[in-house]
Amino acid sequence: MERHSRDSQGAQQPRASRAPTGGIVTTLAASGYGHPVVMTDERGMTEHPAVVLLHSGVADHRMWDAQVAALRDRYRVLAPDLRGFGDRSHEPGPFSHAGDVLALLDSAGIGRAALVGSSFGGRVALETAATAPERVSALVLLCAAYRGLPPTPDVESFGEEEDRLLEAGDLDGAVELNVRTWLGPEASTGARGLVREMQRRAFELDAAAEALLPAPEPRAVEVDPGELAMPALVVRGEQDLLWFRQIAGHLAQRMPQGELVTLDWAGHLPSLERPTETAALVGDFLDRVPR
Repeated sequence: MERHSRDSQGAQQPRASRAPTGGIVTTLAASGYGHPVVMTDERGMTEHPAVVLLHSGVADHRMWDAQVAALRDRYRVLAPDLRGFGDRSHEPGPFSHAGDVLALLDSAGIGRAALVGSSFGGRVALETAATAPERVSALVLLCAAYRGLPPTPDVESFGEEEDRLLEAGDLDGAVELNVRTWLGPEASTGARGLVREMQRRAFELDAAAEALLPAPEPRAVEVDPGELAMPALVVRGEQDLLWFRQIAGHLAQRMPQGELVTLDWAGHLPSLERPTETAALVGDFLDRVPR
């Protein structure tokens, strides 16, 4: 599976930030959130509904370029890097990813937002909604991870092979394993190259974690899907691993307003496999959410 053990993270200097089409990179220092985040231009956008895009565990904010471009005219879009990914350094001590998302909203002056999460980012979206449901107007869960179901043999097998490669010092092999596993047949050469770059960056940040004292201490948030009453689009890829397909079915069944969509062409990262089609799917759902 995506290396969700990245919740134990380390520190490294961030790279120079790069904004996607239609976005700017800024740093929001208020409310404890002092990290780069991609945002659409704030001029005249403060009355637009807000959308936060939460990346997968093999990626960073760059996976959302097509979605930022598609949503920017009618939404205030934020695409942060979670701890240990892209331009955000690892940090010592206890934390929760949900707390980081809420700090981002506070810093941007946003009371409520729709959360769009891919895989690990989907788990973060669920945990944020469970922590502060009044702050989340809607959820879009793209092949989301979720702690509430046991891993399937294919996911366990992937994790064992990834661990073996990393312990052997074969970073290239571990990167290629992730590219093969998480991108479906529709992914372009460019998408594969981008995932290769983002995954390598995440591994490098993981390796730096051992230098931090105290060690990063991620705190899990319990999620009861039955308690999440906001509108929710739950998307699964027919080419994805079994665990993620089972999670999508479970979430859609348990969430009071869960709506399940199965993409027969998709693997684990539909936003990178068919970016335009996925952006339209997300936008059409968000446009139906009461404001």
